[in-house]
Order: sequence, then structure tokens, then C-alpha cells
Amino acid sequence: MKNNIIIILFNLTIALGQFGYPVEDFFGGGIGYSPMYISLDSIPGASRLESLGLKTNDFKDPFVIHGGEGFAHITGKWRVGGYAGVGASSISTIPNIILYEDTNNDNIFSVGDITKSYEGDFSPTIDAKFSIALGAGSVEYVMPLLQDLELSAGALLGLARANIAIEQQAGTPTWDKTFQNVYGTYDENGENLLILVSDGTIDQQETLRPTAAPSLLRDVSATFFNFQPYIAMKWQFLERMGLRISVGFNKGTIGNGSWKLNGRTEISDSPTAAIQGVVFRTMLYIGL
Repeated sequence: MKNNIIIILFNLTIALGQFGYPVEDFFGGGIGYSPMYISLDSIPGASRLESLGLKTNDFKDPFVIHGGEGFAHITGKWRVGGYAGVGASSISTIPNIILYEDTNNDNIFSVGDITKSYEGDFSPTIDAKFSIALGAGSVEYVMPLLQDLELSAGALLGLARANIAIEQQAGTPTWDKTFQNVYGTYDENGENLLILVSDGTIDQQETLRPTAAPSLLRDVSATFFNFQPYIAMKWQFLERMGLRISVGFNKGTIGNGSWKLNGRTEISDSPTAAIQGVVFRTMLYIGL
């Protein structure tokens, strides 16, 4: 009986030793590549993109942000870190074109208008690109499980920027036309822009319209605060290398009127949008 008690106490001492290794073992840090996979609930402006003939379901799911992450212990079982990354996904389409003549003079397509399928070589290509750039800091509490295995809970907080670029292109772009002014040409001194108008309308011009261009690009973007609580598992499988896996939920909200056109002009009636969804992040790091 006495021997059994001694064996039980000995085994218990070994087990407790695995869970309670000294605090000084926590000091250290690491850095490495850390892709982030977000299963987004929705893409901002999805309904508007679908009205252009684009299928938003073709955006990559999960959305992937490629980035780097670092961490360091500060005191006891508390750890801080940082993350920076960027990800993008694109979709495109070539619509079928139907030409029509407005025989009813109602300025819209209606029954009775003459139609014909377009069979030329200049059908427009419509592309959309959705991207996110993220920079954030993290703080977490570490709970040791085994000598080389840790469980932690924390949050990633920082700023992110969402971007939607829409390009409608017809024809083949060339280098010279890329830098061509779509309104007119400058005079010999390069001071005045010369714009051609229709005969007899020179005294009636109030607005200026661009000439035909092979490509039209609109870019809308917004900066927002991003919050991502998570739990993580860290496994130090080599002396100076380890694997870290975390699961959490990303929550970012873009407020009403926060979107900007081409990074400059505010779009006052832009709606509120959410960048949220379940997140899975992996990290192969070098460090302690």
C-alpha cells in the first residue's frame, strides 16, 4: 500500500511538472509568415457589383490575407505582438451586347425598339478587385499545457483599409493612350487645354465630356478600426522553430459616408458596411 502511494505521488509530481514549468520559460519571442483566412459574411457593395453583371460569389472564399506576425513576452504570462498583411481577390466578366435604336424616343429600352446583337471585337471587359490591408497589434494571456505546448486567448486590434477597384475596358490599351488627355489637347505652350465642340454649340457649352477612352477605372476605399478576438495554440516543435494556429472572429465596421472615390473625394451617401467573419490564422515562426 505504501509503495502504491509513493508511485502515485511520484507520477503526480511528474504530471504537475509538465503543467507548471517556471515563469522564466515564457520570456522570448518569435517572428514568421502568417496567412489569415477570413470567411467573410459579405463583400461591401456586392449588390452594386452584381448590377454590373459580376458574380460576387466568385470572389475567393475564404478571403486570404498574406502577412507577417511577431510576438514577445513582456511579463509573467502576458504576451504582445503585431501583425501586418494585405490580401486581394478579383472577378471579371464579358457581357453579351445588344444594340438598340430608341424608336419610341423614350430614352429607355422598350418593346418595339429595333435590336441587333453586337458581333464586333470591342466588347467591354468588366473587372472588380476587392482588397484589404491590415496593420494591428495583439495582446494575449498564455496558459501552459505541456513543456512545448501553450494555449492563449487574446485580441488583435488595429486599422485596416478596404478597397474596391472597378475597371470597364473596351479595346486594347497602349502606352501612349494611357497618358492621353481624355478631354482635349494642350496648346504649344502647354498652358491651355483645347477642347473640340460640335458646330454651332460653342456658346452653349456648360459641361465638359471626356472623349472615348479604352479604359475607365473607379477606385473606392475606406479606413476602419478592426477588432479580432481569438484563441491560439502554440507548439514549439524545434529548439528555435514552432507552429502557431489561432481561430477567432473578425469584426470591422465602415461607417456611413466613410468611403472615398480615388482616395480623395468623400462619397457622402455611401452605406455602412461590415468586414466580419470567422478567421483562421496559421504562423510558422522562428524564435522561442
